[in-house]
Amino acid sequence: MDTNIGALNSCKPVSGGVGSPPNGAAAAIQGPAPPVGAPDATMGRHIARRLVQIGITDVFSVPGDFNLTLLDHLIAEPGLNLVGCCNELNAGYAADGYARARGVGACVVTFTVGGLSVLNAIAGAYSENLPVVCIVGGPNSNDYGTNRILHHTIGLPDFSQEPRCFQTVTCFQAVVNNLEDAHELIDTAISTALKESKPVYISISCNLPAIPHLTFSREPVPFALSPKLTNPMGLEAAVEAAAEFLNKAVKPVMVGGPKLRVAKACDAFVELADASGYARAVMPSAKGLVPEHHPHFIGTYWGAVSTAFCAEIVESADAYLFAGPIFNDYSSVGYSLLLKKEKAIILQPDRVVIGNGPSFGCILMKDFLKALTKRLKQNPTAYENYHRIYVPDGHPLKCEPKES
Repeated sequence: MDTNIGALNSCKPVSGGVGSPPNGAAAAIQGPAPPVGAPDATMGRHIARRLVQIGITDVFSVPGDFNLTLLDHLIAEPGLNLVGCCNELNAGYAADGYARARGVGACVVTFTVGGLSVLNAIAGAYSENLPVVCIVGGPNSNDYGTNRILHHTIGLPDFSQEPRCFQTVTCFQAVVNNLEDAHELIDTAISTALKESKPVYISISCNLPAIPHLTFSREPVPFALSPKLTNPMGLEAAVEAAAEFLNKAVKPVMVGGPKLRVAKACDAFVELADASGYARAVMPSAKGLVPEHHPHFIGTYWGAVSTAFCAEIVESADAYLFAGPIFNDYSSVGYSLLLKKEKAIILQPDRVVIGNGPSFGCILMKDFLKALTKRLKQNPTAYENYHRIYVPDGHPLKCEPKES
């Protein structure tokens, strides 16, 4: 099992894996560590090196007086390019897109006015299972507990409003206002983002990034994240049941959903399509995850507003395999899909549900698809039916010279 985190095609890594630099950037995280007590043994330098180490080369930011010292350290890191944005929402969505393309993204904004502005983009990254590290320049550590009212707040001496807003749209929140536990909080937050494939929130007190501290005197040790594993016995049972279900079908189809990305199963999905010969479609929120120039691709399955002739093939199939679907009001066109549960195999990142019958847990989608590829019989019937009814877009006939 791999622990890769970056992807140019949303599934293949650009970096060597978790804790690995992007291609060609090895020099950016190598070199001697600063001696104990050195001026650059700082939290700011640690954050910069850690971001480069996990494969980030571009950080999207909006400067503000609470994050300026931290931004100075990010600028000083040769492996990082600081991208200034017009506003925090732009920075958040840029980090979202970066995470889709590279596996993990980061943005840096200022206290409260910046944090609350970027919140909508972070919520979107949460819903899309994207690891985005959202770093916010926080209040001076000496202001905590003083009952002072700061600018950038809602006029109350309570600095917890911002982290409370982030609680429901991030998988971990770290408020760093003490150098003693800063190293632990920062590394826990970043590693949690990678493990959970969700955004995290890190608030850094504005006076701390440039202060040398012993905990930052060594080069950050690369993360070694334990990979998720499939239950072998459950995998065998699920593959056997799914193969029997699909091999007895007359015209099975397969449909890719948006959770193919977080499951890192895009390639395995295409391999299954190649081996089985099934007609293949994608849900609207999965466009771009698998190639649409595949020989058996029949379009976007979106109920009544599907690509022409796609819905007819999918909904008339006697078996359909949905890999990583999300059936909400948008993707189902107001829950109007003409699908029957007893005909469906539903694959989630770590679970397989077959029709109305058995459900198998602790099975990674990628492993399941690869194992199923070896057990399915070729059956291009659904694609042949599609090819039979498909009418290509019309093109006007060429007019001969002087032809009326």
